[in-house]
Amino acid sequence: MTAESQPRPYRAAAIIGLLAELLFSFRLTTPHKLVFDETHYVAAARVLMTLSGPSNIEHPLLGKELIALGMMIFGDNSLGWRIMSTFAATAVVLGIFAILWMLFGRVRTATIGALFVLLNITVFIQARIGMLDGFMAAFVITGIAALLWAMRAPPGKTWRRWLLGAVLLGLGVAAKWAAAPYIGYAAVAFIAVRLHDGRVRKRSIYAALNPGNQTYWPGLPVVPALLALGVVSVAVYSLTFLPAFYYARFPLTADTFVKFQMQMYASQTQVLPPHTYQSNWPTWPLMIRPIWYLYEPVDGAMRGIFFVGNPAILWGGLLAVAACLYAWLREGSARMLAVAGLWIASYAIWIVIPKSIGFFYYYYLSSIFLALPLAAAFHHFGRGRYAHWDVRFLVLAFCLFAYFYPIISAMPLSDPQNFRYWMWFPTWP
Repeated sequence: MTAESQPRPYRAAAIIGLLAELLFSFRLTTPHKLVFDETHYVAAARVLMTLSGPSNIEHPLLGKELIALGMMIFGDNSLGWRIMSTFAATAVVLGIFAILWMLFGRVRTATIGALFVLLNITVFIQARIGMLDGFMAAFVITGIAALLWAMRAPPGKTWRRWLLGAVLLGLGVAAKWAAAPYIGYAAVAFIAVRLHDGRVRKRSIYAALNPGNQTYWPGLPVVPALLALGVVSVAVYSLTFLPAFYYARFPLTADTFVKFQMQMYASQTQVLPPHTYQSNWPTWPLMIRPIWYLYEPVDGAMRGIFFVGNPAILWGGLLAVAACLYAWLREGSARMLAVAGLWIASYAIWIVIPKSIGFFYYYYLSSIFLALPLAAAFHHFGRGRYAHWDVRFLVLAFCLFAYFYPIISAMPLSDPQNFRYWMWFPTWP
């Protein structure tokens, strides 16, 4: 195949994006009632639409503003509650495609990774519910993609792409605070890459941290870049609170803005009573305790939405993380370390975050990142007789997605005890 005949990445991305949006939108309005945490966030979106006063103050406003936008366009109904989540999930799929394309330069690797995300089940479920996590993930992943886009930009375009990444990460925090550590991760990665490149090229630390003659992020000095990353992300985050300054009751002011952030922190760190579906972070990678979003008679039939991951991708992804770390230790591959490290870093957040109880859906962003080491491992090791194992694994993931589809998409079930067919372990409720 000649260079001219090789598939262009934007064509593959457009096809995958269309496929993702069609999959996420099919039967989106079922069930026609609020599901799980939609009871909190749709209610808060309704309040935002009236600007009557603060609601759901434990989280920032952006996710609820986006739900409200969907309701303003499509109405206060199940389509309006969820449509923006489908766009966010499609952005997640395309963001993973972009990250893999920029790291490995192969349409096949990027496509395989994007399809892993499409089939990992957690993204499918979050695409079809009005919750905040889907928006947070979309902005974080596209923010990472933008920073990678800046990494090898022409010198005249580095700054604008870097600032785009800062804007997107700031929007991620504005959707949910769990995105905040990724701004710190971006800063650390930026410095580490510059220092590593300087060491390889036998340059001084001073030269590595300044804009001239750089392999990565050319024309971008470290200190101004980090200041811009912080200032822009904070400014963007703050601007999303603008509607709260026009509340009829208890409007925000410049003096009370910081105090409101402290109230949010207090709400998020309060001690909560035990919950039937709670679980702790050590159990999430093995999916020991998934969670029901819905299991009840609705719309004339028994229906369920079981928030679980695709076993092939979530369990296979753990092996892929180990394989990528092995490739890094053996060959010094920075790309393999990056894709494994991103999952490790995303998971480590929940080890230190001050939460009194946890739920499996907190693992959502980490479950997405597993597509990166999976695609990378098949790219790195898929040679010779292993050349087509990525496609075989993709078929396995598709079969498991199809197997779980009735219980993740609220399809009608013939009997209230049908759920037992999908309960693999005693700890699965």
